[in-house]
Amino acid sequence: MRITVDELLQRYAAGERDFSGVNFQEADLSGVNLSGANLSQANLLAANLSGANLRGANLSYAELSLAKFIGTNLEGASVTDADAVCARFENANLKGSYLSDFGRSHGAYFQNTIVGNGDILVEESIEG
Repeated sequence: MRITVDELLQRYAAGERDFSGVNFQEADLSGVNLSGANLSQANLLAANLSGANLRGANLSYAELSLAKFIGTNLEGASVTDADAVCARFENANLKGSYLSDFGRSHGAYFQNTIVGNGDILVEESIEG
């Protein structure tokens, strides 16, 4: 399912939270508030989610490869089996979300990112 960013924000503002399976490949979602949204199985390939609030969002089985998460709040988000190949996480908050929950994340880059129980990855690339 493909909808525009404007339509997404209107539907979210109206109280809708289920956006499972949406296609936002290469979309600019920087600064959006989608806390608690269901984005499971969404295609966010190469999307810009910098500065977005995805606190408590469901990103299970989502395609996050090549996406930018710079200053993004993902605290408590579900990332179970999400693919984050070559995704970029800088100054992001993944507290309460565990890297082991990612399905594929080789080449993902983490800089000054809070993960899991509050540990900070100063600079780390996941290989393999």
